[in-house]
Amino acid sequence: MTYSPGSFGKIRVFEDFLGNYVTADPTTTFSSVGQLAFISVDAAGGACVSTVDEPGGIISVTTHTDDNDNGALFAGVFKPADGGCVMEARFKVAVTTTCAIFAGFTETLAVTTPVCPAEFATATLTCNGSGSMVGMLHDADATTDIWMAVAGDGGVEETVYNASEGPTADEWDVVRVEIGSDGKGICMLNGRVIHTFTSFLTTTDIQHAVLFWENRSAAANTIEIDYFFAEGFRDWTRA
Repeated sequence: MTYSPGSFGKIRVFEDFLGNYVTADPTTTFSSVGQLAFISVDAAGGACVSTVDEPGGIISVTTHTDDNDNGALFAGVFKPADGGCVMEARFKVAVTTTCAIFAGFTETLAVTTPVCPAEFATATLTCNGSGSMVGMLHDADATTDIWMAVAGDGGVEETVYNASEGPTADEWDVVRVEIGSDGKGICMLNGRVIHTFTSFLTTTDIQHAVLFWENRSAAANTIEIDYFFAEGFRDWTRA
């Protein structure tokens, strides 16, 4: 039998938004929403509130009105080599035709001016940042309004895999993304595996679990989030 030096090898966060959140002007630097961190670009004029017309604990976040204004909830960091990591979130948006949404893992996440980890303009995927990323992406700038499984590392994009369905306004989607200790990345949408990426990252890359949304026009967007879950394993090395 293999023994660990401590009793808590698994690290996890689950936020069900059962508290009362009212922030008329979310900060553009770090703030917290329950167990999660929140960052944004130009949150002035936006809002972060609990909803009361649906059960189960739901938070509603509205962006400011400029093009490319955004927001992100995230947790971590996690190292896949320690035993893999997983994130899952359930959410819906009010308007699907003027926003981008990314749910998954990203190594690069700027905390002062956050940038969507991946973007899709017309028919071209761009992975932002210098690190690796994997997740499900919807981008209103794409020619076809669908969810896509995306991955990349160091600005080099993997092949995109279409989910053959897009988000519907005010309807829930569930995204689950897993990174194995072997480096495989599994992207799931509403209980269905869209694609498994292989060998797209170095397993020692440090990953943020993130749900990211961004305007695609000069108009505010509202996202409602039912829950956010992320899990990984502790690094027991003593050095």
